[in-house]
Amino acid sequence: MGNELPQVFGQLRDIRDLVEKAAVEAGLDMRLIELVKIRASQINGCAYCLDLHTRDARRLGEDDRRLHLVAAWWETDLYSPQERAALALTETISKLSQSQDVPDDLYAQATSVFTKEQYTAVVWSISVINTFNRLAVTSRKPLPARVA
Repeated sequence: MGNELPQVFGQLRDIRDLVEKAAVEAGLDMRLIELVKIRASQINGCAYCLDLHTRDARRLGEDDRRLHLVAAWWETDLYSPQERAALALTETISKLSQSQDVPDDLYAQATSVFTKEQYTAVVWSISVINTFNRLAVTSRKPLPARVA
């Protein structure tokens, strides 16, 4: 992934880094950003990114139970109002061809729990992980060797 156009892929990684920096500066917990990456990767069927981001989330101290249940987040009370809004946005934006837009009620929910800067960082995070998912899936990026 990215080997065919390494300079472009490097720019995409730079954008990811800028978005993550903006998320932290806006006061977002990186575990929330990892949950977004995991949920988008589930929706997009990207095993490579799922493997990577569940490991990253664990390194940040994320709980295994929450990681296992993120695919059904709406059925539990394990996620904060910000996480719930971010996950709902992730589903809507990752399925934009179906949703066509962020529904008014979801936008109102998200903007009630996020500052403008946080909302923007979440939307950018969702957009960037969707791009990485599409590149990994279409390039048939293999899983790395299992790390003990």
